[in-house]
Amino acid sequence: MKELLISIVSGLVEKPEEITVAMDEKNDDGVVVYHLHVAEDDMGRVIGRQGRIAKAIRTVMRAAAARNDEKIQVEIE
Repeated sequence: MKELLISIVSGLVEKPEEITVAMDEKNDDGVVVYHLHVAEDDMGRVIGRQGRIAKAIRTVMRAAAARNDEKIQVEIE
């Protein structure tokens, strides 16, 4: 899942070498939280107008996780 998130975001940003993803352990609800960090200049590219791109990234990631019977959440920081 981490590799999928990095591959999606690397196509959007100008500085793919600055992408980092941190994972939390499963919480009480069984949800794994992924914390996405990108360069300051690329933040707008990842979020998009009115958060449309960020919402699309979260939707794709949740769909991929559902195929593996997992629950995830993506936080863009």
